[in-house]
Amino acid sequence: MKLVGVDIGGTSIKLCISNEKGVIEFFKEYDSESKKGGKYLVEKLIKIISEFSDFDAIGISTAGQVDNLKGEITYANENIPNYTGTKLKQILESRFHVPVEVENDVKAAALGEKNYGSGKDFTDFLCLTYGTGVGGAIVMDSKLYHGSNRIAGEFGHIITHPSGLPCVCGGSGCYEMYASVTALVKKSIEVNGLYHNGRIIIDHYNQGNSMLEKVVEDWINEIAIGLISLIHAFNPHAIIIGGGIMERKEIVNMVSFRVKQLIIESFSEIKIINASLGNKAGVMGAISLHLSG
Repeated sequence: MKLVGVDIGGTSIKLCISNEKGVIEFFKEYDSESKKGGKYLVEKLIKIISEFSDFDAIGISTAGQVDNLKGEITYANENIPNYTGTKLKQILESRFHVPVEVENDVKAAALGEKNYGSGKDFTDFLCLTYGTGVGGAIVMDSKLYHGSNRIAGEFGHIITHPSGLPCVCGGSGCYEMYASVTALVKKSIEVNGLYHNGRIIIDHYNQGNSMLEKVVEDWINEIAIGLISLIHAFNPHAIIIGGGIMERKEIVNMVSFRVKQLIIESFSEIKIINASLGNKAGVMGAISLHLSG
């Protein structure tokens, strides 16, 4: 069995070829040119997949809210203009005549971590990615939980600061306005206009930069506050954290320490750990869509 796994993001399209055991035989990253819009993106995706032959199925991990039953993009922001409503499953099955499954990118990453990464030992965990915003996914009884409209896991929009900062969703005080890497960078720029990169900020913090001490520690606290609410609500075995600088163990260790300080004691066995699949989490999840019943 030969599977094509694709991870579509605002910056890149990642593609892998895998066998039925999930062993990656080929991996390549392409510029998504997403600002050219959803129609262009799909045409480019078809062109990329057409470079390969004799595959048995296609799995798609994609940015945006996804109805995984229909294989359709139910909402996408302006990172990919006019992507909302795209019937990816229908388009790709019509073109390639093989089964196609489509899933939201964070849910796909969680599935990848469940089958091949940090989630292998847990039946119940939450997966969160921190970057421009905050994405989430829920694994219950070793399966993705989708919710009634197939869009469960919008953790970036739980409200942690009533009447707080306005969010792109139209609400105010959303978690991602305070806990995303974007939020960290914005606060750091207020201290020093040169701090435009999360990795540099953390490096300088680790080197003892006193100007960044409060900024980073406040950010860690914001992450912890949101996680505590999720832990108290879901009672998972673990929280798996990924996305950009969140791959760094010292950040997750700081978050874990702060959570353990504030959490109800009966929940204190929670494990907060790094995602382990890196930039391949999405494609590994995409191929898993055809390998997990």
